[in-house]
Amino acid sequence: MRIFVFGSSLTSSYWNGAATYYRGIYKNLHRLGHSITFAEPDIYKRQQNQDSEEIDYAAVLVYQTPRELNRMLAEASNADLIIKHSGVGADDEWLETKVLCCRSARTKVAFWDVDAPATLARVQQNPSDSFRELIPRYDFIFTYGGGLPVVQQYRGLGAKNCFPIYNGLDPDTHYPVSPDRNFVCDLAFVGHRLPDRENRVDEFFFAAAELAPELSFVLGGEGWSSRTLPRSVRWIGHVSSTNHNRINCSARMVLNINRQSMAEVGFSPPTRVFEAAGAGACVITDAWAGIDHFFTPKKEILVASSAHDVVRYLREISTPQGQKIGAAMRTRALRDHTYNLRALEFQAAMQAIDEITSETASLTHSHV
Repeated sequence: MRIFVFGSSLTSSYWNGAATYYRGIYKNLHRLGHSITFAEPDIYKRQQNQDSEEIDYAAVLVYQTPRELNRMLAEASNADLIIKHSGVGADDEWLETKVLCCRSARTKVAFWDVDAPATLARVQQNPSDSFRELIPRYDFIFTYGGGLPVVQQYRGLGAKNCFPIYNGLDPDTHYPVSPDRNFVCDLAFVGHRLPDRENRVDEFFFAAAELAPELSFVLGGEGWSSRTLPRSVRWIGHVSSTNHNRINCSARMVLNINRQSMAEVGFSPPTRVFEAAGAGACVITDAWAGIDHFFTPKKEILVASSAHDVVRYLREISTPQGQKIGAAMRTRALRDHTYNLRALEFQAAMQAIDEITSETASLTHSHV
């Protein structure tokens, strides 16, 4: 199948948290025999901050927006499936409408939501939002998280179907490496400063640093330069995806903090969780519904409801115990949560809908 994708960026993770997800999904769809073309706009200095390894699994088209958009759509029209991801970062509403104009007997169109809580909040809060009336027109709706609550909301808005395809582990990219003394610490957290996350970072990371000044904390991500940090916190700025393994293998424990909207919906493990799992890190995560669907609390992952929980783990769990938890998490991820499995789930969902469509058409024809 020829797949044409509109997404934020495959080549750069700079202000682009979906990069790891895109790379894992499309590399493994290519391995299953699909041809991938990925179109990304030249915005936000991403092309000046490329951090991908060689991309031999997709043809990447970097376009100037908006003047080259019509050319991208013309190329997309030759595909068997066009995927419009949420959060491209430029011309999103325009693309949501225009990709549907490319539908034909040969070409189907999917909307693949990489931030379902934000998208659904947008259409629920604004009944006149242009995307609301478009949802039923897409052949497929995919999301990268959210579970049953997201599926029910999309179906309630008229979606023909909705399939969560969760984040996963790419074992070719995320694996154990030797510790790097530049990143050695008791607890590491990597995440951009975002309005939807900052209060939770205060609650779980900065508060923990204040409660345990004798421990060392590393903070990675953009936007924190103007923030006054506790003395025990060292900010290291933007963390290239090429450094994720070194950070995950250098910290005694790694903290995951979901954005507020993701935590409220649940069933939304971010890429960071699986990256850390691949490296065999001992992960502490903030609490959200559905964690036990992916990893077993206490055995494969540590779940915290407050900074006090975070500090308790740091003080009470020894390095060997943490290594055992990290090893168990890695084993589980390799068994149940690789991007190869996610790509197979995507392929199975497509085939199931195609079979239903074919059966419906056959029944309709037999009654004519």
